[in-house]
Amino acid sequence: MALSETLELQRGSQRFMRAAMRAPLLAADHERDLAKRWRENGDQRALNELITAYLRLVIAMAARFRHYGLPMSDLVQEGNVGLMQAAARFEPEREVRFSTYASWWIRSAMQDFVLRNWSIVRTGTTSAQKSLFFNLRRLRAKIGDVNDSGISAESRAKVARALGVPEQDVDAMAARMSAPDRSLNAPLAEDGDGEWQDLLADNAASPEAEVMEAHDDIARTTLVQAALGELNEREQLIIRERKLVPETVTLEALGARLGISKERVRQIEGNALEKLRRALIARVGDPVAAGYVG
Repeated sequence: MALSETLELQRGSQRFMRAAMRAPLLAADHERDLAKRWRENGDQRALNELITAYLRLVIAMAARFRHYGLPMSDLVQEGNVGLMQAAARFEPEREVRFSTYASWWIRSAMQDFVLRNWSIVRTGTTSAQKSLFFNLRRLRAKIGDVNDSGISAESRAKVARALGVPEQDVDAMAARMSAPDRSLNAPLAEDGDGEWQDLLADNAASPEAEVMEAHDDIARTTLVQAALGELNEREQLIIRERKLVPETVTLEALGARLGISKERVRQIEGNALEKLRRALIARVGDPVAAGYVG
């Protein structure tokens, strides 16, 4: 965006704010009348007058969120969305001032906007996480913990008790809020070629390890299939259904299928596993150490 366009947007935003602050306040009876006209008749003029009168509330609320580093104009825009949502849901017959009701919607809209844009990493979605994000700095200042290097154990415990969240959540949020986002492509030093991503450890298996694992899987499968040949058909069925399928079959289900009791199925399973163990020992030694029999 050109500099002239940026300056024009800033001037337009300033004019909007000055006009909003000059809008007259509404008496309670007139406010209720406007809300009824909009709710019952869809009167756009009534809605415009109601909204315009409380734009000052949006601007005041936006000023409270400026320290999160987001543009004031964007905060005001999100607050206006919350103000419109409040107007759409306001019930004048409840005898509550519109400003009181709208404040909750405006604050919620701005909080959601801050959480979406404060960091490229999603900060929190639950009500407890939101409360922690927006109250951590205030509570730390209240108890005198202003150390930027990290939150102390005592302060962490106090904040956790005050907000009803686990201490590890407080610790994680304090760490997130103490350091800004950093690009993985940022250089390690001004005169160096390395980037921060070069320091990230790769936890994936090496190609050699993957090949060896695949080879071992094939060998294990071949040996187990050969050992299963030492069992009779009923033993093979029970072992396959109890040990070799993702969703194992219960003893009761196998007993009903074979016409025997579940205790008899358990005995056959135990005997079959012992046969398998002996068959694998004959081929590879200790089958448990080799990972073939669980």
